[in-house]
Order: sequence, then C-alpha cells, then structure tokens
Amino acid sequence: MITKNIIHGIFSDEVPLLEACKKLRSSGIRINEVYTPFPLHGIDPIIGVPRTRLAICAFIYGLIGLGLATLMMWYMMIHDWPNDIGGKPNWSYYFNIPAFIPISFEATVFCAAHGMALTYLLRCMLVPGAKAKNPDPRTTDDKFMIYLELNEEQSKKADEILRANGAEEINYKGTLVIEAKY
Repeated sequence: MITKNIIHGIFSDEVPLLEACKKLRSSGIRINEVYTPFPLHGIDPIIGVPRTRLAICAFIYGLIGLGLATLMMWYMMIHDWPNDIGGKPNWSYYFNIPAFIPISFEATVFCAAHGMALTYLLRCMLVPGAKAKNPDPRTTDDKFMIYLELNEEQSKKADEILRANGAEEINYKGTLVIEAKY
C-alpha cells in the first residue's frame, strides 16, 4: 500500500509558477497537473508533458475530407451526370482537377476542423453530464495552481520549493492511498 499527499500550490502570477515548476522538476519531483486561467505557452516541456499527437489527427481528418470531396466530385461531375461546362472534358476527373481545387480545400478544412473539435471534446471528456475536474475554481478566474501527489519526504521538499518561489497558499488536501497489486 502506497500513500501520497495531495498538495495544491496556489500562485497569483505565472512567472513565479513557472519558476516553481522548473525548481520542482529539477529536484526530481513529478508535477501531476498545472491549472491556469489562460494558456501558458511553453509550459508543457517545463512540467514534463510529452508532445501531443493531435496534429497527426488533424492531418488524418484533412485527408479524409479530401478523399470524400474527391469521391463526391468524381461521382457528381464525371460518373453520374457528366456535363460540358465551359469546354471542360467530362470523361476524366484528372482533366478537371483545377476546377475542383476550391471544393477540395474547403472539404479538407471542414473535416479537419470538425474532427479536431470532436476529438478535443471526447479526449477531455467534455460531454454532457461530465463533472468538472478542476480542484480549485479560482483557477478559472485569476489564480494559478500546481497539483502534486507526493510521498512524505517529497512533500517537505516541495513545500520548501513552493514557499521559496512565492506561493500564496499551500493546501494539503488529504492522502491518496494506492493499493499495490502483486
């Protein structure tokens, strides 16, 4: 059985928060989460968050949109109802590609944007009826918080680092008990 203390370090500004994060990571303390009222660009590598794969998802959704648009345009303009419009040949999709570039672009952007929005909502569990995961509602307004789960020895070290870097509050929110399975 492993017990860990839950610690919330509350800051009023992002500069001391970033300094505290750097000092905590350099001393070997793992930061579980950082809650901020607005995005802090560049904080992910500081707190040890790996690079996201969302760009790959956006590319895949864009390719799906491009493929569906191409299939739709081929079916409508070449296979189902071929028309001679402006002297363009109607027997091959290949000869009509320049005319279809705007449609291809718009379908790519449409599918990438909608796919990313749905991926974000599902990945963050922002579905109807989901409970908020934010442990301190002040972090949605004007406070910054570092969330830590540490053992007793690390808790003392983290407390010293948080106080030295200007934490307004250091709240101990209880103990987390983890059952070890053998």
